Amino acid sequence: MLYRDGSVYSPADPFATAVLVEGSSVAWVGSEEGADAQVARSRGAAGEALEVVGLEGALVTPAFVDAHVHTTETGLALDGVDLSGATSLADALDRVAAAAAARPGQLLLGSGWDETRWPEQRPPSAAELDRAAGGAEVYLARTDIHSAVVSSALAERAGLAAAATTPGWDGRVERDDHHAARDAAHVHLRSDPARRRELQTLALRAAAAAGIGSVHECAAPHVGSPEDLSDLVALSRGLDEGGALPEVLALWGELVASEEEARALVDRLDLPSGVLLGLGGDLCVDGALGSRTALLREPYSDAPAGSPAPSGHGYLDAAALRDHVVACTRAGLQAGVHAIGDAGVALALEGFALAAEVLGAPAVAGARHRLEHVTGVDAAGIATMARLGLVASVQPAFDAAWGGPDGVYATRLGRERALALHPFAPLAAAGVPLALGSDSPVTPFAPWEAVRAAAFPHVREHAVSARAAFTASTRGGWRAARRDGEGALVPGAPATLAVWAPSDLVVQAPDDRFQAWSTDARSGTPGLPDLTPGTPAPRCLRTLVRGATAHDAGVLS
Repeated sequence: MLYRDGSVYSPADPFATAVLVEGSSVAWVGSEEGADAQVARSRGAAGEALEVVGLEGALVTPAFVDAHVHTTETGLALDGVDLSGATSLADALDRVAAAAAARPGQLLLGSGWDETRWPEQRPPSAAELDRAAGGAEVYLARTDIHSAVVSSALAERAGLAAAATTPGWDGRVERDDHHAARDAAHVHLRSDPARRRELQTLALRAAAAAGIGSVHECAAPHVGSPEDLSDLVALSRGLDEGGALPEVLALWGELVASEEEARALVDRLDLPSGVLLGLGGDLCVDGALGSRTALLREPYSDAPAGSPAPSGHGYLDAAALRDHVVACTRAGLQAGVHAIGDAGVALALEGFALAAEVLGAPAVAGARHRLEHVTGVDAAGIATMARLGLVASVQPAFDAAWGGPDGVYATRLGRERALALHPFAPLAAAGVPLALGSDSPVTPFAPWEAVRAAAFPHVREHAVSARAAFTASTRGGWRAARRDGEGALVPGAPATLAVWAPSDLVVQAPDDRFQAWSTDARSGTPGLPDLTPGTPAPRCLRTLVRGATAHDAGVLS
């Protein structure tokens, strides 16, 4: 299939207007004159005729890689009660009541609420959920999925009767109580593979429609079962009636203490070769800032009076993490952790540094371990990450949604600490590789918005160029998976690509620090859509995964 008469984002030819896909690979990239030659050659050759697709000015790029995803939970969010757009507590309760009326007596699952956006500045209580849902079981995850509110009926089934009968209990659960409530709410998934497949397909189709060709599934025992992960991988590797699905690469967040334990865990997971990247992802050092569970050096600015943990929670210690990193390195696996608060990131880096004392820094760096989120990293931490070759798997959409001088982070931490978060440019300048992700369903599949958020963050000094952010969301995702040869449209590479509706292409820098790249067309620097804040994001017309169609908007012919 020859795509021609458009723009092709390729290092093989910065002026390319056409790309030829043969089977699962890119066969050729070049000009319209070269495309004419490809057509003429196909007419003179025996066999199947070349199919030509006129792009009419559309842009062809490598498909995006989302480097941090929870696929089944994304499906649940897409199929459940969506509170992300709720404008008030009353609006949220109305949405719960409407869902209860539509599904009388059924368990109600929802997500996306953020009390800081509501006039009431608080989530629903258990009593309010009981009234809205008519006594049904309700589980509503906060937008960061590190806490939730539940109804009395679900609390009772989850074994939280002690909490539910405590005077003043408001239905909010976190840490162990949250895990118990989530397990109770998701119990049906463990016994219903067909339902899991339905939700996973829904999520992967949404990813493909956003131009995403691969996702890094950050699984863990507290998130889902090994069966959930193996079913997801099997689904992504097959073709169904809807075509291809984005490729799933997996991280499993379970702590190990030795190489033997790491290898035994890999054997138990029993995933196809090359799918399991390592033991990390959602192996949590701490929690989330919105839920006040991320671990901080200083207390939260808005910690409630008498809070038992005014500085958040730490879930691992440095010695245990050291042993985990050593075990993974020796087993040839990537280690990784979820670390958000400044103390949480420092604790994580202490564990990696201790592992380097055992193995040597080159061995740790060669393993290409990763830190997920790494929101509150400082200059010393960035230097440690660079020295140890750690990948920063980051979510710029967090900054877009909750950053800035007046955002949720400023409420939780105060303005000064909030504006130090998400230092994309300092990380990149130090040589720390970036991979961009969404943490879906925490933020939706919207890769161009992630690129925009990295290029135009709230703090100007944290901005990278749009081109660098795009690379971090394509080749950077493959590099984080230790597959360095993928993510660029060059002959011989996998034909995992996306086609975008025509738009003006520019070489865009967020400020005058990035003028080393010429905007003159003669420079050969390939352009990208204009991502200036306020402009619409590009629309995906088609997504291919290794040459097979995963999404088709029905526009190209």
